[in-house]
Amino acid sequence: MAEQESYPMTEEGRDKLKAELEDLKVNQRPKVVERIKIARSYGDLSENSEYESAKDEQSMLESRINTIEHMLQYAQIIDSNASEKDEVTVGKHVTFKELPDEEPETYQIVGAAEADPISGKISNDSPIAKGLLGHKLNEEVVIQIPAGNMKVKILKVE
Repeated sequence: MAEQESYPMTEEGRDKLKAELEDLKVNQRPKVVERIKIARSYGDLSENSEYESAKDEQSMLESRINTIEHMLQYAQIIDSNASEKDEVTVGKHVTFKELPDEEPETYQIVGAAEADPISGKISNDSPIAKGLLGHKLNEEVVIQIPAGNMKVKILKVE
């Protein structure tokens, strides 16, 4: 039997997905249905670009709804407090600096479903996160990244 896929995420990430799903179902879906209804009223559907556009939007919307429902069904909520306080795990913020003398960087390691590098949230599947996971405060770690190896020192774990 195949192993079931799981989606590691924080409680905050799960809550955001639930809110997005609610918005898609309650607000966005009815708007798209109304757009389709209006576009249909214009007559000949074979040359109706508004109808095609609305149908495409509906397809993308339903796809996103299905994706979120699947992710929530197989969500694995990570409790970052279940690990040692100074150990890098999913859900924790980690500050590190590239050696020998780069500026410190801080990221929260999250599941892929809630990754947002611009907001400082990196996926547990990213090379940097994979290299840091399981290591502890003050450790020096060599991380394999696409450009080669990167040596970092873990400065803070919270």
